[in-house]
Amino acid sequence: MDEKMGTNRFTEEQQAMLRQNPYVVKVSETSITYSVDFKERFYREYKAGNMPSAILRGMGFDPRVLGKKRIDRFVGNVSKYEAHNEDFHDRRKDSTGRPRTKDLTSEEKISRLEHQVQYLKQENEFLKKINFLEKKAQWEAKRRQQKNTRSSKK
Repeated sequence: MDEKMGTNRFTEEQQAMLRQNPYVVKVSETSITYSVDFKERFYREYKAGNMPSAILRGMGFDPRVLGKKRIDRFVGNVSKYEAHNEDFHDRRKDSTGRPRTKDLTSEEKISRLEHQVQYLKQENEFLKKINFLEKKAQWEAKRRQQKNTRSSKK
């Protein structure tokens, strides 16, 4: 295992060995993608009280090859799926961040634009209030300063 920049990298031999495992969808030098079946089975056994390394060994993985950090991250991710009531499918291809507008119907586009207009109106009102309060604070500070100068002249 080569430790470069804090990443546990897989050697060519380790990658070849991992590809033989039916629970591996894809593996590269720095990452591994597990099958949905593996994630579901792992989570069931983990919730039943089995230790991650024992589960991995039982499913044909060598925990030393994967490394503690990668195993801990995997356990966290699997638990996160369950906490959000999501299934264990890989969603990276599905969510690219901002929702696409080209797939929306005309009604959906209108609704989205109306919402955006309302939001911008609220934002403008908020900014006006902030501007007013800042000017008021400056005016009051100037007034206090003038009072203090008059009272110190006496």
